[in-house]
Amino acid sequence: MGKVYHFSKNAVLGTLVLAVTALATIIALSVAYHKERANNQSKPGNGASGTSSTSAPPTTPFTPKVPWDYYRLPKGLKPESYNVTLWPRLKPNSDGLYIFTGNSTVVFRCLKDTDLIIIHANKLNFTTFEGMHAKLSSLHEEAVPALQKSWLTARTEYLVVQLQSKLKAGAMYALHTEFMGELADDLEGFYRSEYLENGLKKIVATSQMQPTYARQAFPCFDEPAMKAIFNITIIHDPDTVALSNGKEKNSLLSVVSGVPVKVTTFEPTEKMSTYLLAFIVSDFISIESSTSNISIRIWARRTAIDNRQGDYALNVTKPILQFYEKYYSSNYPLSKSDQIALPDFNAGAMENWGLVTYRETALLYDPMLSSTGNKERVTTVIAHELAHMWFGNLVTLHWWNDLWLNEGFASYVEYLGADYAEPTWNIKDDIILYDVQKVLAIDALASSHPLSRKEEEVSKPAEISEMFNSISYNKGAAVLRMLSEFLTEPVFARGLSSYLNTFAFKNTVYTDLWDHLQQAVDNTPGLDIPRSVSEIMNRWTLQMGFPVVTVDTQTGTVTQKHFLLDPDSVVGRPSQFNYTWFIPIKWMKNGVDQQQYWLLDKTDTHSSMRVSGEEWVLANTNVSGFFRVNYDLDNWGRLLSQLNTNHQVLSVINRAQIIDDAFSLARAKLINTTLALRTTTYLSRERDYIPWESALRNLDNYVLIFDRTEVYGALQAYLKKQIKPLFEHFRTLTANWTRVPAGHSDQYNQINALRIACGVGVEGCRELIKSWYRQWMENPDHNQIHPNLKSTVYCNAIAFGGVEEWDFAWRMFQTASLASEASRLRSAMACTKTPWLLNRYLEYTLDPTKIRKQDSISTIQYIARNVVGMPLAWNFVRARWSYIFEQYGQGSFSFTNLISGITMRFSTEFELQELKRFKEDNLHVGFGSATLALEQAIEKTTANIKWVNENKAEVFKWFIKETT
Repeated sequence: MGKVYHFSKNAVLGTLVLAVTALATIIALSVAYHKERANNQSKPGNGASGTSSTSAPPTTPFTPKVPWDYYRLPKGLKPESYNVTLWPRLKPNSDGLYIFTGNSTVVFRCLKDTDLIIIHANKLNFTTFEGMHAKLSSLHEEAVPALQKSWLTARTEYLVVQLQSKLKAGAMYALHTEFMGELADDLEGFYRSEYLENGLKKIVATSQMQPTYARQAFPCFDEPAMKAIFNITIIHDPDTVALSNGKEKNSLLSVVSGVPVKVTTFEPTEKMSTYLLAFIVSDFISIESSTSNISIRIWARRTAIDNRQGDYALNVTKPILQFYEKYYSSNYPLSKSDQIALPDFNAGAMENWGLVTYRETALLYDPMLSSTGNKERVTTVIAHELAHMWFGNLVTLHWWNDLWLNEGFASYVEYLGADYAEPTWNIKDDIILYDVQKVLAIDALASSHPLSRKEEEVSKPAEISEMFNSISYNKGAAVLRMLSEFLTEPVFARGLSSYLNTFAFKNTVYTDLWDHLQQAVDNTPGLDIPRSVSEIMNRWTLQMGFPVVTVDTQTGTVTQKHFLLDPDSVVGRPSQFNYTWFIPIKWMKNGVDQQQYWLLDKTDTHSSMRVSGEEWVLANTNVSGFFRVNYDLDNWGRLLSQLNTNHQVLSVINRAQIIDDAFSLARAKLINTTLALRTTTYLSRERDYIPWESALRNLDNYVLIFDRTEVYGALQAYLKKQIKPLFEHFRTLTANWTRVPAGHSDQYNQINALRIACGVGVEGCRELIKSWYRQWMENPDHNQIHPNLKSTVYCNAIAFGGVEEWDFAWRMFQTASLASEASRLRSAMACTKTPWLLNRYLEYTLDPTKIRKQDSISTIQYIARNVVGMPLAWNFVRARWSYIFEQYGQGSFSFTNLISGITMRFSTEFELQELKRFKEDNLHVGFGSATLALEQAIEKTTANIKWVNENKAEVFKWFIKETT
């Protein structure tokens, strides 16, 4: 445990946060709220007070001239501990505003002489002390420098204190502030969440600090490397409960100025980063269990807990924690593990240390109403967040340019934790679908970026938010999985354990991880890798993209090349390794695994890969490496022959790999498009989920490009031909849809069979769907549709129906007591083919009383997914870009997906010009964390146009031939 500093009132006069003092101060602040707000906003240099820094970008680049012009903190001060007291008001004041008041004392060490204190603060209104925003005291005997002036900066979000003389290197000081902020509904910092229970509106005060929002709750050194110990006190209504990272120390009733309150103090935290802080005030209740030394609690709305929707999360948390303790060879670092389901939450979940916050859909599960997919989501999200308790929280990235160290790692080991908790699911294979194949498509763009970016490329809040993308999460997971595969899991785990124990409560960079994995390699006799861990892995983390490995089975020649979806695109980012990788290749010959081979140059010869006759080679078995594979045409032909004669000789993962690689290689003009399509002809005999899902995703890209052209009819006919046997298989297996299959992945494939069959018009499917939905409409209190099938049934019934079906779904959405059920309905309502209903629905996304702010962006994306809704959503976003950007553009985790979501069908020159015009027309507004997504949309649209021009006729001809 880190050192906690305690000081007497005499030693640091006026700075120690005591409960009584805090109460009096906060009451005074509450009375003075509007006066201070007006004063602070009117003073020169105080532009940050109560306002967001979303002003239009300047027309000329800004050149920093003074320390507070830079987004990164100066290195001269280092926080040691904070005493923070906050009082959120769960009722509006006379002006209808919800506010919070508070005070904070940060104890910091001066590392080098300076006459400046620069600390983050945003959207806070400060009480002034003789004209200053803060008070300074010393923990030593020397005189405290007098304050000369203080001000707030809007652009860089700082409170700046100029001193009349310098702080002394090595000395300790305490900065005290008193402040007020709005408990807004903006889903960031300290914010307000609302819900209805028994017809009554309830308010929750909750927090989201990652990545740069702690500064909106109290002044702090808001960078991940600025770790400190936090002493938190929460003042709240007596009929509510307060939670924070630490265990509750005591909770005392008090009355201040006639106001009855409860004052809850928490044990000091471990040494931690500001982005991991959390505090919540609500009337939630909990259920509890424990391990030998950890208290485990699940918190949620009373109705949800009473309906036992938290039971599954409670049951699965204990084995996941136990798995990680064993896997990391490290005990859980805290004494308690609180997890809470929030009605309004921007991200899916957040790994606050000791108090993990979730969307309700990610934590609550009802065995009668929730689907298999809902259950898996709860398991994997809990496994992801609990993985962070060690990797990310105990040992933390130094700066956000290495975000993949946090998120890529958690995205990989979540599969290990979930597999331990639910071993019958065989969930570890799913990483191929949900991480590897997903990000291979994105990392193949010329506008991609490396896993580890340069620090100077990631400094502004919007640039930091932009790092929360598929590269950091999914590529990070894929590359770490590859590393674990060639090191072996035991060696990988030993290196992690050494890394975590060495750097506990500290910050690291990626090279620290390589060093400890190398130590594990060096201590493992017989483990042979051709280069050091850092030499191998730097090529995967410091250059963007990935290779395509081409195997010529006639000569045994093996080559590598940077894979680009559009081979004509120009890569603007140079590579110090000339886009060459050290590639571990696991492979098989005629179904027999061979010794792993390393490709270390652009070209090599591996004679064992030379085959003849009916022999075939398949490289990258089980997709253990992060690359694509191409072959000579003869080997492609033999692999396709194997699929069509006995596909089960190949694993489900490699059947999916052949399909996914082929479609991407065709997009990159490395093989013919019809060769890629031929990988799907065997599907009428395929019954496994992973290959089907991979095929459907790739064919879905064809649907998106061609569903407004004459090709679509032939494509639908082909899909109908291929899906009908799967539909009949599940009709028989489930006794005419009266039950669900026993197998976990079979349940997913049943959904695929029903969804595609109804979409392409397999006989009897639509009638079945409509009858189920009609029965529910006739008896709304008894929904007999199986939870697994609800999403498909709702969407298709609304698509085939009209206003009556849509309005019924809307009523059910408004009264849904389970978040996952509401989510299904919200998605399904975007399936209607009636334009005015879609336009009305788009307008609802701007009204938080109809669609929660956390769901607005995804709802627009759902509508854009609909061929009828796509142009409506595109026009809607263009017309309201300024408002949407103001609401979501600076930090919403979903915002980066908006541009890709509404442009996914773009494949004409007219659409490309519209997209470019949209960019030009809104340069004055900006694109925030969606800046890269916009560039990628332009790149993908350009590639789509070329691909359609070159392949449309051939694709049309092939589908006609296959269905005639």
